[in-house]
Amino acid sequence: MITQIYSIQTVEEAVMCAEAGADRIGVAVATGANLPAEVSVEQCREIFNAVRGKCETVLIVVTDDGEAVFPPMKELCPDVIHICGNNFFATPEFCRKAKELCPGIKVLQAVAIDGKEAVERALYYAGFCDEIILDSVDPNIAGIGAAGVTNDWDIDAEIVEKAPCRVILAGGLGPDNVRDAIIKVRPWGVDSFTRTSDKFGDGTSKKNPEKVRDFVNEARAAAKDLGI
Repeated sequence: MITQIYSIQTVEEAVMCAEAGADRIGVAVATGANLPAEVSVEQCREIFNAVRGKCETVLIVVTDDGEAVFPPMKELCPDVIHICGNNFFATPEFCRKAKELCPGIKVLQAVAIDGKEAVERALYYAGFCDEIILDSVDPNIAGIGAAGVTNDWDIDAEIVEKAPCRVILAGGLGPDNVRDAIIKVRPWGVDSFTRTSDKFGDGTSKKNPEKVRDFVNEARAAAKDLGI
């Protein structure tokens, strides 16, 4: 069971998450999509450099053009490239080129869990991506994720059972519900953004160390109990 903590904005947050036991930290790079908690390429480089060897790094990109993903990806060399936009989705050709530019990189495609039709959609991407992440959607946010609401875990569980690749569960997960989610869905990994962050009146957010530690510990405990 791996744990992902999104969206990191500072070196201090990244180091804290790594020390709390997070297996991965994710950073959203600004591409004009106005993502929550996005940072510049230079800031992302500093964050990744601070935790390399301590946890895996995930580059989150929302763009209308797959070619726009490659320059920051090649420059930053993350362990994982996360595609979660509403208009560009991973293709077999994209995956091949990403691996040519960054040998060893894993392609993670987000799948919106918006009804039973999500099963077929998820299995399509699972056929050529290294991993898929099952996430919720908010019409006011560019891309899939960062909505802070839970998915239909019955649909998620069906996808996990049928998918030939690794599946990460996201969507409104926090310390209070990640154990129940793991018991129900049995994913390969779990992800948290909104419910391990503190939000402020100006729309900004910051990772909460206690929430991050509790999330990681609850996830690990649930996985140990289930033997997964």
